[in-house]
Amino acid sequence: MKICSLLPSSTEILYALGLGDQVAAVTHECDFPQEAASKPRITESIIDHERLSSLEIDHHVSANIGRHGSIYRLREDLLEALKPDLIITQELCDVCAVSYKDVQHAARVLEGESRIVSLEPNTLDDVLDTILLVGELTGRQQAAEKKVHELRERLDRVRKQVGASPRPRVYAMEWLDPPFSAGHWVPEMVEIAGGHEVLGKTGLKSARISPESIVEAKPEIVVLMPCGFSLDRTIDEYHRTKFFAGWEELPAVRNNKVYAVDGSSYFNRSGPRLIDGVEILAEIFHSRGADVPYRHIERLS
Repeated sequence: MKICSLLPSSTEILYALGLGDQVAAVTHECDFPQEAASKPRITESIIDHERLSSLEIDHHVSANIGRHGSIYRLREDLLEALKPDLIITQELCDVCAVSYKDVQHAARVLEGESRIVSLEPNTLDDVLDTILLVGELTGRQQAAEKKVHELRERLDRVRKQVGASPRPRVYAMEWLDPPFSAGHWVPEMVEIAGGHEVLGKTGLKSARISPESIVEAKPEIVVLMPCGFSLDRTIDEYHRTKFFAGWEELPAVRNNKVYAVDGSSYFNRSGPRLIDGVEILAEIFHSRGADVPYRHIERLS
């Protein structure tokens, strides 16, 4: 089977199920596992994320979504040349990946049958179900069931570790300027890790929120996880961001409990590494996460 993965999360799932040799093309953002980076890249971004600030990226995203409906280009010539049997994409978010409409439009030129499957997870259970779905589509059901079982065991382990410990008020910040709350599966991750998410809602999209709402929420811990940013990029962005009036008065800021994490790897992508993200949060909240052998948390203030 020849597979075209239009999501970093589906690329991670495919490799986790031992299907790396069947992956014919990936997106420009697919950087895990390392082998995926050597695959042909079938998408590119219209926006230069590396050179722009959070606020500038937000302005460019809004303008391009309104004008083009997406901030990504799909290489239709490569798609036609590869003639994949399976194309994995999404309809959840035009900011996260190539739009489903663009994929459908591009696939019209393919000869024979090329199946397009859209993954639409909103919660952790949904994410685990997508692993099972990919396993079913690719004949790797047993590997998928084993992987999901392992991930559920890790979640249960965190639940037991945090137990009845006091739950800090947490603001998972998905964008710095303008401020966004985290949505989809992230509030659920916070709860499993022993925190109480005060602004985001499980199963709903991330949303722009007012500074007044953040001040009123009185978060005791702020976790910075900007969408698409690595840990180092998040730290850099924190230092270059001019935060809103009232930021310095947040309990989390006053008590030096603002943390940066690798949002791109462990919180934004709907793949197996979300469980690493839960363990990272448990470490921040209660010092009871996994003993991860790399720098994964930076305390900023």
